Amino acid sequence: MKVLLSIKPEFVEKIFSGEKKFEYRRTIFKDDSINTIIVYCTMPIGKVVGEIKIDEILNLDIESLWDKTKHNSGIKYDFFKSYFHDKDFGYAIKFENVIQYDDPINLSEIKEGLRAPQSFCYIE
Repeated sequence: MKVLLSIKPEFVEKIFSGEKKFEYRRTIFKDDSINTIIVYCTMPIGKVVGEIKIDEILNLDIESLWDKTKHNSGIKYDFFKSYFHDKDFGYAIKFENVIQYDDPINLSEIKEGLRAPQSFCYIE
């Protein structure tokens, strides 16, 4: 099963460069059969730019999550703390395989009427 995840351009760039190997989330999908993320790069790009195969999803207290992922986070600790400011636990999606499309595609090419999700949406 796949999900469409909205990710900011600066993080998408770090994912495809290999600097960022984890995507942090405050909440996660309920369906544990999700194995692929379709990457929607938010504005000003506004297109689907690739996909990511999921290795594992970590669910840890915030400090343990940072300790385990910080070397491949692609972000600074201050940003991490700010993102999880009111949470005791968080999620980190570890990437297994990252594929960048040669040509970004419109959401309508994935599914007619599909809109960019605030966080994520199921697409299969």
